[in-house]
Amino acid sequence: MAEELIEKLKVQIIETLNLEDLTPADINATDPLFGDDGIGLDSIDALELIVLMNKEYNIQIADPEEGKNVFNSIQTMADYIKANS
Repeated sequence: MAEELIEKLKVQIIETLNLEDLTPADINATDPLFGDDGIGLDSIDALELIVLMNKEYNIQIADPEEGKNVFNSIQTMADYIKANS
């Protein structure tokens, strides 16, 4: 279940953010999503991820601090979805 969710999230993130240069295989589930060490998402991308979480998983993230923790990596997103759905 967890591995399937991670793969699904990779595809959803690539499609939602139009990351045409990336494939799911390019993204390690534990790599940071934001900053130079990860796939380099920015604050606009964070808003898109919030919408994705709401639309696909019916999860609301209103607190910016909570969002930082949830969107640290695909692994943290998957863990949050499992814990809150």
